[in-house]
Amino acid sequence: MKRTLKALPLFGLLLMTVAAPLKAETSDTPEWQALKVTHFGDRPIRENATDLLELEAPFRAEDAAIVPISIRSKQPQTADNYIQNIHIIIDRNPMPYSANFHLSPSLGTVDIATRVRVDRYTHIRAIAEMNDGSLHMVAEHVRASGGCSAPAMKDAEAAMARLGQMQMRMRQPTIGQPVQAQVIISHPNYSGLQFDQQRRTYIPPHFVRTIDITFNDEALIKLEAGISVSEDPSVRFVFTPETSGVLKATAEDSKQDIFTTEQQI
Repeated sequence: MKRTLKALPLFGLLLMTVAAPLKAETSDTPEWQALKVTHFGDRPIRENATDLLELEAPFRAEDAAIVPISIRSKQPQTADNYIQNIHIIIDRNPMPYSANFHLSPSLGTVDIATRVRVDRYTHIRAIAEMNDGSLHMVAEHVRASGGCSAPAMKDAEAAMARLGQMQMRMRQPTIGQPVQAQVIISHPNYSGLQFDQQRRTYIPPHFVRTIDITFNDEALIKLEAGISVSEDPSVRFVFTPETSGVLKATAEDSKQDIFTTEQQI
């Protein structure tokens, strides 16, 4: 009994040591402190802005090369008060500044989703930049690794054969009512970190840089992206068509190839 009692403090200490990594990591990391200065200078950023923005990301990703994230605003977009940019930063990725969604006040509702690559256990941050210039951040910690160098799911020939094919998926729209739509482009989105086993060399970067989404030629969303966006880039969003018209998406990749798709509403 005495030996058991003496072992208890050591056993408890071991439990605490094992459990410690399971605690949520603070979002105020050295990486973030450097990135904040690099991308935002000395501008103040309001943290834990959950009254304005919601970020969803899996705590433990099933596939580090295709990690779904979604961003929703808890306030409607109006002409006087709206989110004009949502900056996506993945702290420990090779290219941490991963995407910027330029948003129009005519979007009405901010409800956007995409898929990203995650290279190492890291924080993913969404920073809302309001039309008055103020910055508001939410963050989630994601456990995933190897996503930026993971091989493409399709072989190179199949990927290039389908390069630029675009789809626009949408529920049956009703004029004046919010509708969910999704733009998907077939593209390998090579990061430059993937290794070609046959040629024994790295595959050069080749990725979608921008996706412009318009309705009747009026901008709704412009995504500026880099290598952190996953293969076959996708943008899901909600908008409210006030009249009939044409919903159009135009993508441009790093080789200046341009691809388009549109749908009549």
